[in-house]
Amino acid sequence: FIVFMSAAIGLAANMIRSDSIPFIADWSTEGRLTSDNGETLIIQISLAKKLFKQNKAVFLDARDKDQFDSGHIKGAKNLPWHAVDDYFMDIAQDLQNDTVIITYCDGESCDLSHNLALFLKQMGFNQVKILVNGWTVWQEMNLPVEREPQ
Repeated sequence: FIVFMSAAIGLAANMIRSDSIPFIADWSTEGRLTSDNGETLIIQISLAKKLFKQNKAVFLDARDKDQFDSGHIKGAKNLPWHAVDDYFMDIAQDLQNDTVIITYCDGESCDLSHNLALFLKQMGFNQVKILVNGWTVWQEMNLPVEREPQ
């Protein structure tokens, strides 16, 4: 009885909330990485590689500084999501609103790049994309990387 009542109260509370959790939703990677207007934020590695080679995109690493220092996409800037307030102004001064910005972290379930991308869109940057599992995929393709000296 207690379990049943707890579940009923939880469901009722979820239905009342303005930010309720949907019972049926698209929880796939593509579904999670979609903006409010339905636009996908995902960029394929082939297009990211092309933009990198043409120097037409800025890559932002959303991981913490230690992970960034141990290895990152060549030329990427570090904007750790957990310290975005501390570093945002330094990075933002070098970006234009229409600059293609590609955020990445490591692992398909890593939400750091997703959170950073949504934040950048809220700050007025229009061309923000996410390279899912970016660091791993970039290395697997043997694309240029940098490591900070120890």
